[in-house]
Amino acid sequence: MNDTPVWLEGLAARSAVVPLGLRPPAEGGRPAAVLMLFGDGPYGPDVLLIQRSSNGRNHAGQPAFPGGGLEPQDAGPIEAALREAAEETGLDPTGVTVVGTMPELYVWRSDYRVTPVLGWWHTPCAVHAASPNEVASVERVPIAELVDPANRLKLRHPSGFAGPAFRVRGLLVWGFTAGVLDGLLAASGFELPWDKSRVEDLPPDVIAMAGR
Repeated sequence: MNDTPVWLEGLAARSAVVPLGLRPPAEGGRPAAVLMLFGDGPYGPDVLLIQRSSNGRNHAGQPAFPGGGLEPQDAGPIEAALREAAEETGLDPTGVTVVGTMPELYVWRSDYRVTPVLGWWHTPCAVHAASPNEVASVERVPIAELVDPANRLKLRHPSGFAGPAFRVRGLLVWGFTAGVLDGLLAASGFELPWDKSRVEDLPPDVIAMAGR
């Protein structure tokens, strides 16, 4: 029996037109995938996020969706997203229904062409930082906390660009992950009105860590 929520199936059906961020260049970039895993938690629908280790090579210290580059043994982005999530969080992939994939997005800093994979966590399991060298912590973040206007803001990069951000569960979610979440919340109908004039500078320590 398919217990995938109607809102998630609808989101997958509309994925081709969801403005999630930068499209990849015509050539170049390493294929990668992330798992955008939604479940039904104690506080309603939630999404699985990781906090990357401060010792990581790419995007150190940043909250993110589980995921990474495709490996030769991967049949495609879906298999890569599930494999990476299992390695990083201890996730059991058999508890996940893949609802669909979204168009590739480009992360210029790491030169990744990222395919977001939408999943429904029909049989949740315990998760943790299964790869401490890459992951500092793992959180199931309730959608209700993400859409709470008190937790939403924009962060301004030294370049002058200001993008969406969230303060939830002790995490400062910004950059690629925040941009994807912002688009998903709007497209799924969960988004609440929030003060988009609330703009803060990106903390220097966050900039320094991400730029290593």
